[in-house]
Amino acid sequence: MARTDSGRWVARAARTGGGRTYRGRRPVRWYTSLVLIVVLGVALIVYSRYEKQHPSAGIQPAVGTHWYAALAFDICGTVEPNLPANPDQAAAAPGLYTGGDGVIQIAPSKASDAGNNATLGRFVQEYPGLGLSPTSVRLPGRPTHHNGQACPTATPDKGKKANVVVKVWTSFTGAAANHPTVPSDPTTLKLANDQLITIDFVPPTASVPKPAATVITAMLQDISSASAATSTTLPSATTTTAPPSSTTTTKAS
Repeated sequence: MARTDSGRWVARAARTGGGRTYRGRRPVRWYTSLVLIVVLGVALIVYSRYEKQHPSAGIQPAVGTHWYAALAFDICGTVEPNLPANPDQAAAAPGLYTGGDGVIQIAPSKASDAGNNATLGRFVQEYPGLGLSPTSVRLPGRPTHHNGQACPTATPDKGKKANVVVKVWTSFTGAAANHPTVPSDPTTLKLANDQLITIDFVPPTASVPKPAATVITAMLQDISSASAATSTTLPSATTTTAPPSSTTTTKAS
């Protein structure tokens, strides 16, 4: 019986060309794996783009959040006046804007200004005439300053070659007040509450000042007002009624 079965198997293999048929088959599993890898890669790219344009509600600042940051400009040793209020604020309703007091209002009303999109670059983009990159800076109505250019003659650093430098203090108090960071690409800087930012075009050896005390004071007043407004909207405490056999007590105010 075993020999007969073996003979039939050999005869069948001979009719089909032995192992040649197997070797000639297309590697279906291999092609399927390639297709799955491509589909997965495309899906991840689409999801990543969607998340960038529609930040998750868990990433702050979310839509409806209102934060405040102080901003200053130092061009060749001259601390510039505060930016005027966004000229198109009423019409365009930007989520990142300034009221003219040197304070950046971080108040996203749409996803494009919220979450990881709430950056210094986005603020610059929403302010007409303002420009910023790792190698250049432009104030509204003024010429663009590029890395390596000499400072104008009418400035304290006249004739000295200057570069764009952005320094960031995460707070005006504590250790953070004395240890600023310098982002390599300032346009990607994530805006935060209680943040101090100075955008400079200065020589390499120049010291970079924090925003003026008046600007910091305005920021703190805004933060304090926002905190007070939030606390007044919180539900008031209620007195719990005790069982009939016990007496309800309340805390002295």
